[in-house]
Amino acid sequence: MTITSAPLDTRPDPRPLKRRIGIAIEAYLYSAPALILIVAVMLVPLVLGISYAFRDIQLLKPFSGGFIGLEHFRELAKDKAFYGALQNTLWWTGASVFLQFLFGLILALLLDKPFWGRGVIQALVFLPWAVPTFLTGLNWAWLFNPVIGPIPHWLYALGLMSEPGNILSDPHYAMWGPIIANVWWGIPFFAITLLAALQAIPRDLYEAAAIDGAGGFQRFRSITLPFLAPTIAITVLLRTVWIANFADLIVVMTNGGPADRTQIVASYIFTQAFKRLDFGYASAIALVLLILLMAYSMLVVLLRQTMLNKD
Repeated sequence: MTITSAPLDTRPDPRPLKRRIGIAIEAYLYSAPALILIVAVMLVPLVLGISYAFRDIQLLKPFSGGFIGLEHFRELAKDKAFYGALQNTLWWTGASVFLQFLFGLILALLLDKPFWGRGVIQALVFLPWAVPTFLTGLNWAWLFNPVIGPIPHWLYALGLMSEPGNILSDPHYAMWGPIIANVWWGIPFFAITLLAALQAIPRDLYEAAAIDGAGGFQRFRSITLPFLAPTIAITVLLRTVWIANFADLIVVMTNGGPADRTQIVASYIFTQAFKRLDFGYASAIALVLLILLMAYSMLVVLLRQTMLNKD
């Protein structure tokens, strides 16, 4: 039996030209409001911010605004405060993400087990995520204050401090204050996402592994972690980018002090833009931070894709 293909219809479209054009652009018209909003809210400010990095924009100089090329980046290459802020950013981001992920994973594993009152416990665990960051920083700054806060007195009672003092004013320990506040505030993000991923794992796999004699740690290593790996990669990527750009707690609790020991790149941008009113130099710093975070994001995405291809 032979199969013959139907001849192509070469007749001209009888519909009017306006009708054909309307059908062709119909999908674009439906998406136009969203595209216009994205361009107006995201792309235009991004392009303007990048352009500021190559211009002299200082509010205290009325005649500034001219094009200066790479002058800001040459100045940035010699800025020791920037390199110090970059080191602090690595410490601030790495410690915050690691501790948030660790405690978030523990909470997700605990909440994945059925027990009486689990709904109430979940609501309490996720409550910090609903607290505004400004209020979070203010509350933790009060808690670390030895005059009105209990934490210094608890540390003194445990023998961890020689006297009740404010660690936010100690150059050696000041960074731990915002890190602790950030961990408390950000644990629910990992707990929520990891709990959702845990509940998507088929329970039959655990039952089969238990029948085969696998212990709890073996089931966690062989079943839980492989299923959680894609979610872990995405959540760690998002939180790393978020925390690296997250200056709220630093500004509220320490304002970058003492002696710039808690100054991160994001708070340094805030200092240059809104205290020194040098928007050109602040935009140059922001552009460097954007490039570093984009490079990091590409590495994580490539790593995740490599893991998925191996599976």
